[in-house]
Amino acid sequence: MAITYKFHGHATHELTVNETVILIDPFFSGNPAATISAEDVNPDYILVSHGHGDHIGDTVAIAKRTGAKVIANFEIAEGWLTKQGVSNIHPQHIGGGFTHAFGYVKMTNALHGSQLPDGSEGGNPVGFLLEIEGKRLYFACDTGLFSDMALIAEGGLDLAVLPIGDNFTMGPADAKIAVERFLKPKVVVPVHYNTWPPIAQDANAFKTAVESATDSKVVLMTAGDSISI
Repeated sequence: MAITYKFHGHATHELTVNETVILIDPFFSGNPAATISAEDVNPDYILVSHGHGDHIGDTVAIAKRTGAKVIANFEIAEGWLTKQGVSNIHPQHIGGGFTHAFGYVKMTNALHGSQLPDGSEGGNPVGFLLEIEGKRLYFACDTGLFSDMALIAEGGLDLAVLPIGDNFTMGPADAKIAVERFLKPKVVVPVHYNTWPPIAQDANAFKTAVESATDSKVVLMTAGDSISI
């Protein structure tokens, strides 16, 4: 059965696998790109890549309301979310994977920070490599370019969701290198751009550059758009 990937703007993602809904970095409140509110989503699982407010976002409120299981690094899951009253958690860490009811989740390296909204440290930031229904999906989350992305791509990638905003993450040039040299996915979705002026980018130019140099298809999405994987 196909996996549905839905983009909610900036760097907030939703996957639907059969009847299971997985949110990744649910940032709705304060997200100028979002077209719905945190009260409109009802996930079964929430994946959190790191502690910055535009990624951990509405995790606490959504988890408390829905009872969704939150998958995050140990520091965020055990050290911070439990203090916020979130009890349904599953801690993992970089390089470690676990088979959840919907599929396999492995945390990957991410070159970034992870300070939480209250100033406490959120451990190491991560990306996610998901193996679901025979598909391999890579959500780089917030990261700079690193050559070990080639290891993440071993076995092939059906989807790579990559930041292109520059300033805080990879920009278009580095994201193109990631696609061309290391990841080589079937489909690329650029995210984490144009939300605010410091991360303004020309996504059409990125699409043209990547598709002229690789066999990857670049899909440009706005909040509310969905694709089948």
